[in-house]
Amino acid sequence: MTESAPADAAVIAARAERRARLLAAAAITLRDLSDVLTPLAQRFAARGHELYLVGGSVRDAVLGRLGEDLDFTTDARPEVIVEILDAWADVTWKTGIDFGTVSGAKGDHTIEITTYRADVYDRVSRNPTVTFGDTLDGDLIRRDFRINAMAVRIDADGNQEFVDPLGGIDDLLAGVIDTPAAPEDSFNDDPLRMLRGLRFVSQLGFALTPRTLAAIEQLAGEIDRITVERIAVELDKMICGEHPIEAIELLVQTGLADRILPEIPGMQLTIDEHHQHKDVYQHSLTVLRQAIELEDAGPDPILRWAALLHDIGKPATRKHEDAGGVSFHHHEVVGAKMVRKRLRALKYPKATVDDIAQLVFLHLRFHGYGEGKWTDSAVRRYVTDAGPLLERLHKLVRADCTTRNRRRARRLQETYDDLERRIAVLQEAEDLNRVRPDLDGNAIMEILDLPPGPEVGQAWRFLKELRLDAGPLSREEAEAALRQWWSHR
Repeated sequence: MTESAPADAAVIAARAERRARLLAAAAITLRDLSDVLTPLAQRFAARGHELYLVGGSVRDAVLGRLGEDLDFTTDARPEVIVEILDAWADVTWKTGIDFGTVSGAKGDHTIEITTYRADVYDRVSRNPTVTFGDTLDGDLIRRDFRINAMAVRIDADGNQEFVDPLGGIDDLLAGVIDTPAAPEDSFNDDPLRMLRGLRFVSQLGFALTPRTLAAIEQLAGEIDRITVERIAVELDKMICGEHPIEAIELLVQTGLADRILPEIPGMQLTIDEHHQHKDVYQHSLTVLRQAIELEDAGPDPILRWAALLHDIGKPATRKHEDAGGVSFHHHEVVGAKMVRKRLRALKYPKATVDDIAQLVFLHLRFHGYGEGKWTDSAVRRYVTDAGPLLERLHKLVRADCTTRNRRRARRLQETYDDLERRIAVLQEAEDLNRVRPDLDGNAIMEILDLPPGPEVGQAWRFLKELRLDAGPLSREEAEAALRQWWSHR
């Protein structure tokens, strides 16, 4: 026996102990759901069918993070599932019935039940030829990853049996993500699984196995078969995970980013002006990490995307100065336009695109603040331009401080503290969240004897600018300024 044998035995024993501990905890979690699981299993058994909790529900139960969504699989055909759920669930919907899936709600739980699948993919699109299977093993091996290919048999008498023919629990213990079959086959069948793998890296903090990573690098171009809407969904789940930095680095490393977000790897070409990071790409990852640390209540995708993309305009604005430095003048303007173009191409909602682009556009403005030398007018404009994004802008600007010079970092944070204090003072005095002209459209038409039309809009905009410059005015002051402007226009 080699000297390493005792150590190997200790590792094996420790893993077996942890495996038993995880399964025991999962069993307790699922027993607490017996008021939902057992009655449902009884109804399937009465019709002569099996019922298994499956996929992400089992994975999350083992990891101690099971939510209200419960996924099941069964040998029952969809029409039978509908009959059972209609009689048991609070509500049933059939939007996925063509793919063998019927959903419902029971109390606080959302139930999704899918007939065993034995699909065949054409490897042109990601849509399979839907074929129903007859065995649980045949269904599990067609799933995306082994950690999602575990099941728990739910019996009518309340008993539960853990089923893991593909070793998903071992992958959970090792913290790795791998496919049930060869990853090349899995990703050729459905290229979206490559992005899902990176999403699980972000959500779980796991690593891709070497063969899974190699397959993604080899097949990254196949992601072009996937609709941008599905890609955007996975990207949002990835950015909102607990470990998005690791997932983004894999997105770039595998070449997937070149296909769907080329602006991110494009930042690797640009050294930032302080020469403190290898490139703007690494700086942006640091800003994202620091922005996450400033979140108040859970993941904020708007803030996270803005942090990651705030400097994507730098490659296009890079200029070598005569003194030997590098500048990126107006990169925030160019970057905001790039954000709009890319996120629109991914068909993000308009409001989301507008918010992220506006944060990118505004992220550099604070650096003109200096030592508190902005006028009250400049502070009002900063707040007004940020609008409801102001708190996110505060976080983004603070996160964008990545200098290793502690004195400079402290000075930047103290300067921003001063700006926030000035905003608070003006906010209390003027209600900056509702900066409007001191005269409305009706008053403008009455004073200037105007009918509705573009001239009223011009007058309104003049008064808005005046309000930002001078602060609140009395009606008499606003009317006098309006008449003067009108007479000299």
